[in-house]
Amino acid sequence: MEIFKNRNFVLLFIGRILTNIGDSLYAVAAMWLVYDLGGSTLYTGIAGFLSILPRIIQILSGPMIDRVPLRGLLVNTQLVQALMLLIIPLAFYFDFLTVGLVLTITPILSTLNMWVYPAQMTALPRILEKRQLTQGNSLFSIANQGIDVACNAISGVLIVVLGAVSLYLWNSAGFFIGALLFAQLKIKKSTKTSDNNDNNISEVSSSKSKSIRNTMGSYWSDMKEGLRYMLATPLARIQIGIIVINAAGGATFTVMPAFADSLGGASIYGMLLMASACGSLLGAILTPYMKLERLPLGYLFAGAFCLSGAAWGLSVFTPWTWLVVLVYGLAWFPGGVTNVIIISVIQKAIPEKRLGTVLAAASGISGIAMPLGSLIGGTLGVVFAGSSVIAGCGAAVLAVGIFWIFDPMTRDLPSPDHVDEEWFAPYTNAVPDESVALHSAP
Repeated sequence: MEIFKNRNFVLLFIGRILTNIGDSLYAVAAMWLVYDLGGSTLYTGIAGFLSILPRIIQILSGPMIDRVPLRGLLVNTQLVQALMLLIIPLAFYFDFLTVGLVLTITPILSTLNMWVYPAQMTALPRILEKRQLTQGNSLFSIANQGIDVACNAISGVLIVVLGAVSLYLWNSAGFFIGALLFAQLKIKKSTKTSDNNDNNISEVSSSKSKSIRNTMGSYWSDMKEGLRYMLATPLARIQIGIIVINAAGGATFTVMPAFADSLGGASIYGMLLMASACGSLLGAILTPYMKLERLPLGYLFAGAFCLSGAAWGLSVFTPWTWLVVLVYGLAWFPGGVTNVIIISVIQKAIPEKRLGTVLAAASGISGIAMPLGSLIGGTLGVVFAGSSVIAGCGAAVLAVGIFWIFDPMTRDLPSPDHVDEEWFAPYTNAVPDESVALHSAP
């Protein structure tokens, strides 16, 4: 492939693979360790809440991503995560490992990770040509889901053979290696100019306090612009639905250890996680070949999640464990497809100088309900069987797909092939002040 002749893409791609190994193993190890130490879905619900809560912080990270060197951001976040992960093996060795310690470290690691994904997605258009973006995003999704498949396939066995604590040690090594690869990246600077921020600083060079206020004012202005792109356009309908879907995902992930335990234990837990990753991976792989960019975005999302919700809810009622795993995995295929499509749409339609802000806003908004979903799922898991909670989550996803079918604004969304920067302009320019300046900028 021509894309692999690009050294920067190869470094970013391999670094993404290695850090995804750490992320995947950590996600499995953390939830199982909390369930093992606490013995209740209430603890996994709290763990899920704490691990996903930093998505809200991600909304605030966008303007910073657009301002700081991406290479330094990627390297430093990986190094800090590597050091934090080492705390768990040390605590186990010196016999002071508790549920409370795991729950304390979880949100810190998740907060650091919230900077990585938008930074990588922001770097991608700076090292690839526009015609290569769909392929690049597809490869990133394949890497992401492929690692999930591989790690989830062996995670159950690793937990049984080595123990969840050992996986933390391997996670740490993955983050260290990822940091070394990211350190070799050469990413061109953004075309973003500092606009009013630079002018204000020069005009008030004699006043440090005013300079700080102007910088912060520009920061919050950029953050509001990122939110406006997602909330003041018809894409808001998609975002509302994704919030509900992600809440259902948070609840499902929370009760999964208990549900898997009822079917056979840690090995089944790994198989279910592997199945979901396989479904997403297959969707990401096939997306560039299905020519879905020609279909209206609203119909694409509606059809995808009607199918997903139906399979999601029905999976737990199948009579054999292997069929539960298969149907549940198929439920994640549509999500793999839509994830590649929506990222490509954002990268095509958003000016490069605002891309980090908007990607962070999109990720933060879409995941804003996941912490609540985790708490609700953990609480319901104490009262109801895990299968009932998962079935209810599938019904919620199906309801979102049906809503999109009948919602006129969603149905009128253009196809991804017809989305560009001009498509956003009428909606964002409808709001005065900063938005007008944004679209008049070169």
